[in-house]
Amino acid sequence: MAGPLPHYLLPDTATVDDRGQLSVGGCDLVALAREYGTPLFVYDEVQLRARCREAVSAFPDGAAYATKAFLCLAMAKLAHEEGMQLDVATIGEFFVARRAGVPAANMVMHGNNKSLDELRTAIVDDIGRIIVDSFDELDRLDALHDELGLRPRVVLRLTPGVEAHTHEFIATGHDDTKFGFTVSSGAAQRAVDRASASSSVELVGVHAHIGSQVFRLDSIEEAVHIVADVARPYGLPELSIGGGLGGACVVGERAPTITQWGDAVRKASADAGVTARITAEPGRSIVAGAAVTLYTVGTIKELPGIRTYLSVDGGMSDNPRPVLYGSGYETFLPRAALAPRPRSVRVVGKHCESGDILVRDASVPDDVAVGDILATPVTGAYGHSMGSNYQKVQRPAVLFVRDGDARVVVRRETLDDLIRFDR
Repeated sequence: MAGPLPHYLLPDTATVDDRGQLSVGGCDLVALAREYGTPLFVYDEVQLRARCREAVSAFPDGAAYATKAFLCLAMAKLAHEEGMQLDVATIGEFFVARRAGVPAANMVMHGNNKSLDELRTAIVDDIGRIIVDSFDELDRLDALHDELGLRPRVVLRLTPGVEAHTHEFIATGHDDTKFGFTVSSGAAQRAVDRASASSSVELVGVHAHIGSQVFRLDSIEEAVHIVADVARPYGLPELSIGGGLGGACVVGERAPTITQWGDAVRKASADAGVTARITAEPGRSIVAGAAVTLYTVGTIKELPGIRTYLSVDGGMSDNPRPVLYGSGYETFLPRAALAPRPRSVRVVGKHCESGDILVRDASVPDDVAVGDILATPVTGAYGHSMGSNYQKVQRPAVLFVRDGDARVVVRRETLDDLIRFDR
């Protein structure tokens, strides 16, 4: 029998009242669901700000929030206010960050296939750094230098050949990947030689990112040593270790903190003789644990001798990670946050797909019923940002909660929104 959900899987400001009901940021989750509807993303603003400050402290030479994890105007403003740079990977992310008031100089631009228009916009706006991913991109930068006469600051993304011990779809540091210049093939060395001699770009550093949801710090330390060996002869001023720090999502998982990650990277850098400034790009570790997603239970279907299906009003359109990566999550009832969870169910969404599974092996209280508000914690990363309108389901609203106040930072989509681009 599963016990109550452990507190470390809940947002920092989570509290339980004398009725056993959960609040985050001083706001009752059941009341929020009733007022704003479900599905609903609820973010603990205090935790978001605390994790940003922790990242800035852990990487004082530069911590860039990886916006792909979760981006809206309010999140871009928050990260910027707390001293973070922003890591963007498309013209869309760049646009949102700029519209939020973030100077281009406080951004880094990623992407394995940046277009000429994306690169041109970044260069003209004087972006802080462009993370170069291929020789074709260096060709495009040469062409833009001929056109614009501007010389952007660039960092080369190297592929160190390190096993990240994560899902194959989010592992990026091994040799067989679309990202970066591979060290083992000699491509990394050729790229550094070319960029160092180029009049089109100013090479300021090298970069490595071995994947997402990485729990083992020794993998990151190994990447530091490999990349340092390539860059050392050139005396480059920056080494970026990327992001990818894992976060606990289910009972029994534990992950390093941002501070522990920073300590490990600095130690590995010192051991490797790195004198460059060390930068990083945390995303999931900033936002994942700060949010819970709220759903309404609509159908409970018992199949004797097989399993019980518990259907909610969201699904793969607001959290595709279980479908894409087999990601695990926990569930609980905010009305009974401290209750044991002895009943095993499979939490599924409302889409016409057998694979529309949110929690494959979920534990809930015995008295779960149709109409209950069900919560999945640690859903602040890659839910909203990877969401879709599959089957014309409207995307959920997003709330930031703090000191008893809830503010809508992304409104719920309407039916009219679903046809606003149709002609």
